[in-house]
Amino acid sequence: MTNPVLNSSPERDDLLAALDVASEACHADPHLAEPHYAYGEAWTAWGDHAKAEQAFAAALQRNPGWADAWVNYGVARYHQGAIEDAKAAMRQALRCAPGHAAAAANLGAFLRLTGQHEDAEALLRESLAANPLNHAARLNLVADLLQEERPADALDLLATAPALPTEAGALRHWRLQAALALLQRGHTREAVRVLAAVQASGPLPAEVLPLWYWRHVLLALALGDAGAARSAAEAMQDALDLSGPKAVPEHQIMARYDLAKFWSSQQMPAAAMAQWQAGHHLLKRTQPFSRAVHLAEVEANIAAFSAARFAAGPQAGNADPAPIFIVGMPRSGTTLCEQILAAHPQAYDAGERVALGQMAYWLAGEGAAAVRRHAALDMPALDAAAAAYLADMRALAPEAARIVDKMPGNYMHLGLAGVMLPGARFIHCQRDPRDIGLSIFTFRFHGSHGYAHDLADLGWTIAQQQRLMDHWAAAMPGRVLVVKLAEWVRDFEGTLARVLAHVGLPHDDACARFYEGDSRVRTVSRSQVRRPVNGRGLGRWRAYAKELQPLIAELKQAGALDAWENII
Repeated sequence: MTNPVLNSSPERDDLLAALDVASEACHADPHLAEPHYAYGEAWTAWGDHAKAEQAFAAALQRNPGWADAWVNYGVARYHQGAIEDAKAAMRQALRCAPGHAAAAANLGAFLRLTGQHEDAEALLRESLAANPLNHAARLNLVADLLQEERPADALDLLATAPALPTEAGALRHWRLQAALALLQRGHTREAVRVLAAVQASGPLPAEVLPLWYWRHVLLALALGDAGAARSAAEAMQDALDLSGPKAVPEHQIMARYDLAKFWSSQQMPAAAMAQWQAGHHLLKRTQPFSRAVHLAEVEANIAAFSAARFAAGPQAGNADPAPIFIVGMPRSGTTLCEQILAAHPQAYDAGERVALGQMAYWLAGEGAAAVRRHAALDMPALDAAAAAYLADMRALAPEAARIVDKMPGNYMHLGLAGVMLPGARFIHCQRDPRDIGLSIFTFRFHGSHGYAHDLADLGWTIAQQQRLMDHWAAAMPGRVLVVKLAEWVRDFEGTLARVLAHVGLPHDDACARFYEGDSRVRTVSRSQVRRPVNGRGLGRWRAYAKELQPLIAELKQAGALDAWENII
C-alpha cells in the first residue's frame, strides 16, 4: 500500500491570498453580499468554520434569498456541532430555491444523522428523481445503505448514475464508497482496482486519508493479512489525529468507531475504548445532556402517574388491545422481541414509531411540567387523543390483531400511554446493565443520545430507566411484562409462551423462525436478528471491566446491579 502525498504548502499561500482579496472586497463595498460570500468560502477552505459562518451570515443579511449562502451557512453550523441549525438553514435554502441540489443532499444527510431515516431516504430519492445528476444526494443515500449493510443496493445506485462526477473531490469520494461497498460484498479484486484509481488520481487531502486507510484495513482483513491490517489501522489512527478542521465531522466519527471495532476484534480493549471515547467526544458537541433535566422528568412521572392515578383517575374509554409497546434501553433486546412478535401472522411490525412521543408533545409540550399536564388530562381530552392515535395506528394495518411499536425511549411516556390506551400492553426488555452500557457505547447511534457520550452519565441513565420501569410495573399491575434477553437464549419456547399470553395471541410456529423474515431493520441489531437466538453477547462486558469502571460505579451506587451480580 503506497501512502498518498499530502497537499503541498503552495495551497496554503493561495488560501491566504484569497482571504486577503475577499477581506479587501468586503471593506471596499460593505453593502454587497458577494464579497462576504467569497470571504466565507475562503474561510471554509481554510477550515475556520466559525469565521466562515460569520461571513455567510453577513452575506445573508444583505441578500436573504440567496440559497447558496444558506447552504454554506448551514454547513458551517454543522461543522461546529449545531446540526439543528444546519437543518434549518437547508430548509431555508429550499424555500429560496425549491429543488436546490446541495440543500436537498445536505438536508438528507442531516436528517439521517438525527434519526429521521425514512424522511432522509424519501428526500434523497425525490431529489434524485428530479435530478439524477445530484451526485451529492446519491452519495449520501449510498452512505445510508452502507450503514445498513446493503452493499448490493449501494452498488446499484452508483452503477445507475447517468454520469460520474466531474469534480475531483466528489469523484474521489464516489470511488471510495464504491470500494467500501465492494469490500462489504467480498469482491476484493474489484475493490483493489477502484482503490488503484483513487491512488492514481493524485494526492489525497489530509481529511480523506482516514477513509483511504480504512478501506485498506478491510482489504487486508479480506486477504487474511493481519499484520497489514494493523499497519493500516495505525496509519489511519495517525491520519485521524492530523485530519484537521476541514474533515467532515461524520467521517471522523465513523472512522473512530470503525477503528474501535477493529481493535476490539484484535482483543485490544484499551485501544478500542480510546477510539470509542474519541468518537463520543465528537458526538457530545451536538448532543448535550443534563442529569438534572432528565431526573426531573423521571421524578414527575413517578409522582404524577401513581398507582392511585391509574386506579381511580380519568382514562380514555377505548379498550383496543391492538397496541403493543416494546420498551427498554437500546441494545437490551428490544429488536429481537419485536422481530419475534412481528413473525406472528396476526401481528404487524410498525417499527420505531415516533407517534407516542409526538402525541405527548402535542398534548402538553415536553419536560417535567408536560408530564404533570398529561396526568391532569380529563376523559374527553384522553378520548380525543386516543381516537387520533388509534386511527393513525390502525391505518398501518387495518386487519392486524396486534400492532407492535418498538421505540425504546417510549418508557418515558408510558404514563400517558397507560391512561390514553387502557387496552395496550407493555413489554420491558432487560439485559445485564453492564452489557447494555458497553453495547450502547460501542455503536454509533443516529438521533439524540446525549446520555451515551460519557460512561458515568450512561450508567446513571440506565439506572434511572430501571427505576422508572419498576414504577410502571408496580403502578400498572399486569400490564408490564419483563423479558430478559438471557431468557430467550435459555428457554425460548417458555419465554415465547409468556410473551404471547401477555399480548393475547395464540402460539404460532412462525415466531420461532423470525430470522427468516425479510423485514427491513434499521437498528444496529440488524445483523443479530437475521440469525437464530444465541448468547454470544451475554457477559461481553467482562472483557472491558477495567475500561467500564465509571459506568459500573454509577450502576452500583444506584443498586442497579443487585439483581445481576451473581448471574453468569
